[in-house]
Amino acid sequence: MPKWVGGLLLLLVAIVLGAAREFLFINLNYMIDFVANHRQVSYAHSAFRAVVDGWSLTWLVMLKWILAVVFITLMLGLSIAMARVLFGDHRYRTTIMFGFIAIGGLALLLHLASAYAPAWEGVSVKLLHALQYPVVLLFIWAAALLKPSTT
Repeated sequence: MPKWVGGLLLLLVAIVLGAAREFLFINLNYMIDFVANHRQVSYAHSAFRAVVDGWSLTWLVMLKWILAVVFITLMLGLSIAMARVLFGDHRYRTTIMFGFIAIGGLALLLHLASAYAPAWEGVSVKLLHALQYPVVLLFIWAAALLKPSTT
C-alpha cells in the first residue's frame, strides 16, 4: 500500500474522531450551560441528555476535561502513526510527543496568564483545540510533502 493511502486512512480516522469530539463537546457545553444557569430548556441532543441527565456541574466539567485528555491522546497516537507511515520509521515520535506536551504546557501558562490579561484565555483554548483535532496530522502530512524524494 502506498504511503499516501495509509496517511489518508489515518487522516480520515482523525476527521471522524474530530466530528465525534465536536458532537460531544457541543452537547456537553449545552448541558453545562443548562445546569450552571438553571435554564428551563437544554439544547443538548436528547441521546446525550439521556446519558448525563442529573449530573452535577462538577461532574459535567470533569467529563469535559477527561474527554479533552482522551481526544488529545488519540490525536497524539494518530500523529505518531501518521509520521511512521509517511516517513517510514519512528524517528519523529519523541519530537511529536514533546511538541504535544509543549503546546499543552503553553496553553496552561496562557490560561494562568489570563487572570491578568483575559485575552490569553481564548488563545489557550485554541491551542488545546489544535491538539484535539487533526491539526497536527495535517502539519505532518504537509511536512511529508515537502520532504525531498529519496528515489
